[in-house]
Amino acid sequence: MLIVNTETVPGKKIIEVKALVQGNTVRAKHVGRDIAASFKNLVGGELKGYTELLIESRREALARMISQAEELGANAVINVRFATSSITAGAAELYAYGTAVVIEDEEN
Repeated sequence: MLIVNTETVPGKKIIEVKALVQGNTVRAKHVGRDIAASFKNLVGGELKGYTELLIESRREALARMISQAEELGANAVINVRFATSSITAGAAELYAYGTAVVIEDEEN
């Protein structure tokens, strides 16, 4: 499955547009990460616990989007985007979406 954030794929042509596909996950902050982040706020630097949480969330949302595209018979998802939103205090949604398509090599 090819995943791109562009509207086209060089050297390929879109032969069928399947549908908009999406995947999301809602994650809550972890008390241990909050404590570590509080200390890090005092001295500055990367909040690694939150970085790891976002990486996990992005992977989960992408996996769900790809699964939906595969169910439709697509072999690529184009124009992929990510969005985040706050759900409640301490929880956020990460949302991935794009257009599921069938692509093939362009003939020269």
